[in-house]
Amino acid sequence: MNIEAVWFLLIGALFALMALAKRFIDALPMTGAMIYLAVGFLIGPAGLGLLTLDVYDDRHALRLITEAALPVSLFAIGMHLRVACGHTLWRLPLRLAAPAMLLTIGMMTVLGMAGWGLALGPAVLLAAALAPTDPVLANELRPLEAGDDDPLRFALSGEGGANDGAAFPFVVLGIALCNAGPDGLLHPWTLAAELVWGVAVAIAIGWLMGTLSERLIAMLRIRFGNALGVDEFLALGLIALCYGATLLAHGYGFLAVFCAGVALRQQELRATGGSQNPRAAVEDVTPAKQEESAQDPKLAHAHLAESMMAISVGLERFVELALMLIIGCVVSACWRDLLGVMPLVVIAVLFMAVRPASVLLSLAGSTLDRRQRGLAGWLGIRGVGTFYYLLLAMEQAPRGVTQSLAPVLLAAIVGSVLVHGVSAQPLLRRYHGARAP
Repeated sequence: MNIEAVWFLLIGALFALMALAKRFIDALPMTGAMIYLAVGFLIGPAGLGLLTLDVYDDRHALRLITEAALPVSLFAIGMHLRVACGHTLWRLPLRLAAPAMLLTIGMMTVLGMAGWGLALGPAVLLAAALAPTDPVLANELRPLEAGDDDPLRFALSGEGGANDGAAFPFVVLGIALCNAGPDGLLHPWTLAAELVWGVAVAIAIGWLMGTLSERLIAMLRIRFGNALGVDEFLALGLIALCYGATLLAHGYGFLAVFCAGVALRQQELRATGGSQNPRAAVEDVTPAKQEESAQDPKLAHAHLAESMMAISVGLERFVELALMLIIGCVVSACWRDLLGVMPLVVIAVLFMAVRPASVLLSLAGSTLDRRQRGLAGWLGIRGVGTFYYLLLAMEQAPRGVTQSLAPVLLAAIVGSVLVHGVSAQPLLRRYHGARAP
């Protein structure tokens, strides 16, 4: 069999199917991630055997692929959040990305030790890997466009963008405890300083690079007619530069890229004005006048931001397809382990108790009503972020620890893709229908 031809046929058919059946899929309680996961499972060892990935032997390559793909989604999320920084709406994602995540880590750590007999290190590692919600798989939960200020969508999107980076120090702490045991806590102030530094430097570098990049590119276009027609390079260049610079400064790169997207959008908001929708400002521009509009002082900022966001969203579709095929193939090799008692109990407790409780406590007294808080508590999708932290742990933590945790984390990803994928669209339709005048 010509395996190359089979792969071309398979990927081509999948692309064509998703394009032609998009409206049909949107009308059903399913997501593209569910289809990609199923295809990945079918081409894996449990199905056709076209692709065999060993999550342990291939952990380094898989981690690099995942690490390269996640920033694209984080940047796209940041670009969607077009609300002035001083606006009260920002309190919602901050509550979810900080207090709610910390409560989730704390409760899951206690349950891991008291309920499942884990040592402190594995319990912290498990809790931290499960804590962040996913930026890649939460397309249905995002603002419909830049400037959409629906509080539920804004809160869940901002949470998914921020908490991948915010969870990183706790994953590192869990790995350190697995390697050093209780001795890993002998220097708590050092660990606290590293955490604060990692977050602070990530926010500073991301904000600085996003702000300066937008101003520089807009100036070059308006004054000199330069940097035109290369928005793909500009978006990917900014993402890579921001991520790399933050890693060199020992910061959390995921958080920095998200902040860069937010900062770039903030510059567009200031330049364009809050009363003008950026999409409406550039949607009537014909292809023949794209370069001309990109140099117009009144349109340059909106044109740049909308173009970079569209490019990031387009790249994100390929990221979602590739990563979910990989996860599906990995699951295909070990699916029986995911059906054990512990994985099923852990994901049930996380989805049904820990996540809702942490969200309700964190959002107490907020502007969200009871229905919105309930939806936020349920729609905490786990996915690519959890997979990345699993791979990172496999590289740095003892193999015995990761072998016991891998089925739980993979089960959480699969369970979330299926359960949240089926329920998200109907719940959101009902929610928006209830809010419609």
